[in-house]
Parts: sequence; structure tokens; C-alpha cells
Amino acid sequence: MTSDPERPESRRARAAVTGPEGRGGVVGAVRGLVAGRRPGPRVVRLAAQGLVLALVAGGTSAFAVMHKSVTVDVDGHDVHVTAFGKTVQDVLKGSGITVGAGDAVTPALSATAINGGDIVVRHGREIEVVMDGEKRSVWTTALTVGEAVQDLGVRDGTALLSASRSEPLGRAPLRVSTEKTIHLVVDGQVIDGISSEPTVRGALKQIGLVLNEGDQVSVPLDATAVDGLVVLVTRAAQSGDTATEAVPFTEVEVPDPTLSKGTRRVKVAGRAGQKVVTYATKVVGGAVVSRTPIATKITVEPITQVIRVGTMAVPSLANVVVAPGSAQDIGRQLAAARGWGDSEFACLLTLWDHESGWRVNASNASSGAYGIPQALPGSKMASVGADWQTNPATQITWGLNYIAGRYGTPCGALGHWQSSGWY
Repeated sequence: MTSDPERPESRRARAAVTGPEGRGGVVGAVRGLVAGRRPGPRVVRLAAQGLVLALVAGGTSAFAVMHKSVTVDVDGHDVHVTAFGKTVQDVLKGSGITVGAGDAVTPALSATAINGGDIVVRHGREIEVVMDGEKRSVWTTALTVGEAVQDLGVRDGTALLSASRSEPLGRAPLRVSTEKTIHLVVDGQVIDGISSEPTVRGALKQIGLVLNEGDQVSVPLDATAVDGLVVLVTRAAQSGDTATEAVPFTEVEVPDPTLSKGTRRVKVAGRAGQKVVTYATKVVGGAVVSRTPIATKITVEPITQVIRVGTMAVPSLANVVVAPGSAQDIGRQLAAARGWGDSEFACLLTLWDHESGWRVNASNASSGAYGIPQALPGSKMASVGADWQTNPATQITWGLNYIAGRYGTPCGALGHWQSSGWY
């Protein structure tokens, strides 16, 4: 195949650089100046033309580098924008997308914007949360109820919410009722029930207690149910021959290699059954002086409570040196503040060694996960602090909230990571 004839403009451009004067046009002119020779008028003109061409070419290159076309995910809605700028902040500003101090942006505002890349913007806001009857205000960038609850550190599937987890986070107060143990003293026995109901009335119903007319309860039925609450039920005096009573449930333990040794988690909450007891009564002077059970019939079978018991060996801290003031040291202190001792910190240390090496700026280019706990996206950590991109304490606090909410403990998270490769 023969090549096309050279176009005149191509020859002129080449002549400007490699013309005959000075052995090479612009190049020759420069060499002549270096040698002390005064260039002729034609050489000066050619040098000027070459400089203009160089400036135009350089300007075009800079124009192309600064021109960015990106997709911006603004609070869950994709916006395709075109703007000029070097950094993410430049592109957002040029696109008219405002970002405040409490908002979360991934990649960081100071990061170089990549043409054809993605930017995630989450605008933060303050919401009202009522958790187990306690009201508080929380700053969050969550889009859904589930994301907000996760940021609060509430374990998945163990709480009752005022809205569906998949529902967009609205302006109404978010009510959360966490899992708690209620000690029920009734019919001469103690039943330790598990409930996520917000009130005593709901908790007793979930545990399976049936109140008869005239029964007395030591705590108001509409009171807030809290962990460890003791409820005493005094049955009304019964003059008849039959009575409905509670049947306590039994408890079984099953080993779980994904939990550290000694850790216990409820797999199936027990539920009390019901029985009808027939009594033989002794009446003296018109008053019942004794009642002796002579027959019992189970009308509702109790549900056995199943407890997962951890068997996973905990990593050792024997040969680990944690430098004072380091991210690991901060993690150890924050874990201890939650009641997690060295065994749990050993699991946390192992987990985040694998995930990020405890680097505050660790970034996964393929998934977008960021920071010490590898939050996905990293902007989720803005629910703890606006400095989530650089502050290890902020990142670790969010990570511990996530672990507590999803796995209960760091060893629980490590066990899941070991079995599935992620947490």
C-alpha cells in the first residue's frame, strides 16, 4: 500500500522546525544564538511561528487534562456532569454540586478527579433517634433506615425498628428497640426470656406469658423494656378447679467455630408454653385453704432456646508490640471502653491487619472500600465525624460500631472473615 502525498500544510509545519536556515529552522536559530551568531529576519520569523505552535499545542494538552466527564452519585442519584478542574473539589464546584463540612465525599475532595470516573457525595443531616426509650440526635449520611441503624452499632436482625430497613431515611424520629433479656418470675419459677419489644407488655407477650384477669405485674405494662429487667407476676386468687400457667422453655447450646471461645449468641429465642392445671381444693368455712394439682395438660408447647457457643481459638497478643499513639493503640483503647479485653483486641488486630494494615488512607481501587475498617463506601464513616478520611479514631469508632452491630464482637467478625473471606 502506498502512502498519501504529503499535504502542503504538513510541509510548512516541518519547514518551521527543520528549514534550511541555520541548519534546522527554529532549532538552528537557537543553536545560532548559543554560538553568538545573529539570526536573519527569516529565522526570527520562523522561530516565532514555532513558539506559537508550541504554545497552542501545550494549551490544547492542558485543556484536555482539565476537562473531566464524570458520574456523580448524589445521595443515591447518578448525575453525569462535565466540568473543568484538577481535583474532585474543582469538578463538584464547577458542576454546581455543593458540599458542606458534615458531608461525605469519595474520593477525597483533594484527590485528582479522573476523567470517566465516579464520585460519591452523601449530604449529612441530623436525625432524631429513640433507642430503648432514650432520645438523642445523630448526624448521619445514611440514605436508608438500615444504613442508619448499622451506623448506630445495632446488630442486624436483633432489633425492632419503626420503619423497614430498606425504607429511605425520612424526617420522622427513628425508633429502635434492641434485643434484651427479661427475667420473668411467675408461677413459682424464673423464665429468662429474650425480647426486642420496646414495652414490658410486648416483651411479656413475645416471651409467651399469658396474663389472667386480676393478675398483678411489678412493672407497668407500658413501661420501656430494658436489658436485665425483673418482672414479678402475682397471680390473682383462684377459687376454681383449673388454672392456666406458664411452661418454661429449655435451653440447648450448639458449638460455633465462627465465635471466639466463651462467646454466646442467641440463635433461637425461647418462648414459654402454656398448660392447664386441674386442682383438688380443700374448703374450710367457705374459704379455700389448699389446692393440690391432680392433672396437667400442655396447651401450647414451649419453644427451646438455642444458644451458639464459640469454639474459635483467639489469636495471641504475646508477641505483639503496639506503639503508643498508633492507630492500633487507639483501637485497643476504644475496644476496651466497650468492655472488649485483650482477647477481642487480638481478633481486631488480626482482622484489620488483613483488611488495611491499619492504614488510615488504605483504599481499594476496585471496590471503593476505604480506611482502617475498609468501609464501603468510605463516606459511611462520616456518620461518626467529618474528618473520616484522615482521623484514625473516627474510622475505628465507625468500624467498632459496624462490628458490634453486625457480629457482636471483633472475634465474631474475624470468625466470619475466616469462613467467608469478608466481613
